[in-house]
Amino acid sequence: MDRRDWFWIIFLGAIWGCSFIFNAVLIREIGPLWVTSFRVAIGALGCWAVMIALRKPIPRDPVLWVKLGALGILAYAIPFALFPLAQANLASGVAAIVNALTPIMTVIVSHFWIGGEKASRTKSAGVVLGFAGAAILASPALASGGQSQLWAVGACLLATLCYALSLNITRSFKAVEPTALASIALTGAAVVSVPIAFLVEGAPVMVRGETWLAAAAIGLVSTAFTFQIMYRILPRVGATNFATTTFIAPVSAIILGVTLLGETVLPIQILGMLVIFAGLMLIDGRIGKLWRGAAA
Repeated sequence: MDRRDWFWIIFLGAIWGCSFIFNAVLIREIGPLWVTSFRVAIGALGCWAVMIALRKPIPRDPVLWVKLGALGILAYAIPFALFPLAQANLASGVAAIVNALTPIMTVIVSHFWIGGEKASRTKSAGVVLGFAGAAILASPALASGGQSQLWAVGACLLATLCYALSLNITRSFKAVEPTALASIALTGAAVVSVPIAFLVEGAPVMVRGETWLAAAAIGLVSTAFTFQIMYRILPRVGATNFATTTFIAPVSAIILGVTLLGETVLPIQILGMLVIFAGLMLIDGRIGKLWRGAAA
């Protein structure tokens, strides 16, 4: 990759790390269902604004709309609700570290997916390391009997499974224009999320200015804006290189969580993050390349 691509990957990873901070701010006043509702609804409006500005053609096939709407529920509505739900009992940085398991979960799903990529021995070792890192992350809660923290880590893991499933499903929509795909999928997520949020949590009450700013930022910046970049550079850099954004997001979330929100990240959780990263490097071949280079 050239320097421009590396810039965008680091930039996107940093922004997605910020989304965990926005979640932490939002759940101080509203429930997790409203967090995801604001994110997907505002994100959808932002994507449609881009569609109109760029004069992109709008798909007319109603069946495609239903399929992309269902994809949006799996890819956005469910995981976007699980992370803020977990962050009621989990620091932003720790949630972001668990999110780094997404490529590892994707390897597992792809191995069993029809027509998916089969896992090699190296990738399988990376999967084992990744889940070992997740176990290390959960160890403080196990030691103290913190069932709420364990449940929160489990919720984050479920979110990564949603991401892994949706990534494999998205392959069948290669012919759909990227901006249209994001717009329709986010719209489907919003159509489902908003009514459920009203029914379960009632009307949202937000009186703090930072809550409104966080809602706008997570919808427009962390969702609509980043999706426009993601779908444009992904074909150029490839999925493996693009997955390195998951290395950046936890670092960004930890730094901001500690400095802005006063959160605490334990040394053992940092160890868990390093073990997860080692698993990721095994999966994308970086450790193997280093070994071969050293041997040469």
